Amino acid sequence: MANEMISYLQQLEILAFFSGYPLLYAVVAYLKSTTKINSSIKNPAFILLPFAYAIVGILYAGLQLRNLYPDYSIRHISSEIQIPFYVLWASLSLLFFIPFFSKRPVISLLHSLVFFYLIVKNFYSQLASAEPDRNILRNFMNVYFDSILLNTAILIVLLIIYYAIRFLRRRSSFRN
Repeated sequence: MANEMISYLQQLEILAFFSGYPLLYAVVAYLKSTTKINSSIKNPAFILLPFAYAIVGILYAGLQLRNLYPDYSIRHISSEIQIPFYVLWASLSLLFFIPFFSKRPVISLLHSLVFFYLIVKNFYSQLASAEPDRNILRNFMNVYFDSILLNTAILIVLLIIYYAIRFLRRRSSFRN
């Protein structure tokens, strides 16, 4: 029973970080594809999506390191991580700092669909059961909403940094 609870909590942690990314990707891709909206934000937002996803991966890795503190031995790590496939898959999000992956935002979408599938599967299994547990459904929806907020906030911060750097470069080029 204790392992099931720990596994459930680790699954919620992973979903809280990564499951909201596909929706954010879809919104940004839709805004990029619309020709009626003439905004200079839509293209940089789409380009910065993989970097935002990688930063989410850094935050998740930081949480895992904090949870494993002070013993980082292989034995302790293997005993603490109940769902190693998803933890390893989540750790692969750090690869989106590498230019080969960051230049192809669709790869970040494909990577995140594993976590989106996980939340959809859990949500569906609760709805299909004889007596769905409303608390579990509420937890999944809260976690999904928090993930959307986290991913959106990171993308907004990256856009602010991008435009601040761009503004400073223009300002310095005018002075020269």
